[in-house]
Amino acid sequence: MSDLRLSALELALIEAGQSATAALAPVSRVARRLDELGYQRLWFAEHHGSPAIASASPQVLAAYAAAVTSQVRVGSGGVLAPNHAPFVLAEQFGALSALSGGRVDLGVGRGPGAVDPEVIRAMRRGTAPSEDADYRADVDELLGWLGSSKAVPEKTEIPEPWLLASSPAGAEVAAERGLPLAFAHHIRPDNTAPSLARYREAFRPSKWRSEPYVLLCVETICADTAEEAEYLAGPMNVLKSHLLTGGGGDQPLLTPEQAVGYEFAPEMVPQLQGFRAAQAYGERAQVRARLAELAEQTGAAEIMVTVPVYDAEARIRCYELVR
Repeated sequence: MSDLRLSALELALIEAGQSATAALAPVSRVARRLDELGYQRLWFAEHHGSPAIASASPQVLAAYAAAVTSQVRVGSGGVLAPNHAPFVLAEQFGALSALSGGRVDLGVGRGPGAVDPEVIRAMRRGTAPSEDADYRADVDELLGWLGSSKAVPEKTEIPEPWLLASSPAGAEVAAERGLPLAFAHHIRPDNTAPSLARYREAFRPSKWRSEPYVLLCVETICADTAEEAEYLAGPMNVLKSHLLTGGGGDQPLLTPEQAVGYEFAPEMVPQLQGFRAAQAYGERAQVRARLAELAEQTGAAEIMVTVPVYDAEARIRCYELVR
């Protein structure tokens, strides 16, 4: 694994009964350890009003992480274009680049980042849901502002733009603009192969990238033993079962002890097993071999691990073992 670029996606997961403030407290500790371990990037996702996820503002968390690190690139994975004015995003990430010595990635996605209609309306100031044409226009406007001194301070390294996708349509948006692609294999593994094929065949060289570049985000739970990894995976299995049954992701994250006693519907078990088989779970040798296999299968130049374990020390241990 030493020759494979590794990065991390943090969600600041909230344990049942814990506050979002407590979930955010370990961010600096996690960031410092990833910096020490030589991870390429540390990104934060945008989720709003979730009882399980505390990362509502990637901009703020990335700035905080940048302040306590010196090497790892920090950024968003991603900020959601429909929720923000393109000029404001360019300005915020431009300031962050100036403050961090140019260690900034601006990953952009499309989803609302929330399930509560009231929250979505509040973020979008009552406007209608974003259409495909709106999203493309937002991305283009953002890219334009990134090249403008009106948004990014002069003599500041421009934040590197990335396009996040979980479908062939999203991958095509990245390809047409010559952007590096961060693909959400941890969300839609069934879409990985067709999406990456579409990205590579439609790619147009740009000032951002001369050739396709793929980062693959993989759900990863690695522990000292396979049994411990299985135990740590319990809470996310429960949360995922709610998503798969249409119950929504607006659920608290159980503790591993609570998850042990959870009874899944019989039809849910093979679905969870199928999803899990596409990811990377187990002890060190198993996980490292699986991540290397995924990189080879997909041609990804970089693997981003997302570790859906609420306990910060367990997440740090996973990052250490994978590295």
